Amino acid sequence: MVENWGIKTKIPVNLDGNNFVKTGTNTNMIVTLVHVWVKPEKTKEFIEASIENHQESVKEPGNLRFDFLRDAQDENKFVLYEAYESESAALLHKDTAHYKKWRDRVADMMAQPRRGEKHIILSPTDKNLW
Repeated sequence: MVENWGIKTKIPVNLDGNNFVKTGTNTNMIVTLVHVWVKPEKTKEFIEASIENHQESVKEPGNLRFDFLRDAQDENKFVLYEAYESESAALLHKDTAHYKKWRDRVADMMAQPRRGEKHIILSPTDKNLW
């Protein structure tokens, strides 16, 4: 059992701040939750485009996980769960052909602008556990 800041876990949790993004470094594994609201008449097409984007995104160097989720209460709301081993790997994602294709293809399908929320991964810190 490991204890950091009074939190006991079986896997070490990175709470000491040594390599958090606040220091300006790119050493943190990060997750971005992208919330997307889609026009009802565009939902099927959005799903197709997003699955295609997902299938290519998981092949990217530095990608830990890329999930495509649909809200259980609102069938027109989706979340992209994008986990990368560093900020720089996440930025490279936005420069890929498949991301640009997805971005351009779904732009007019959205009922409102998508919203991304960036998070720092605290656990697991071992990339092999992803």
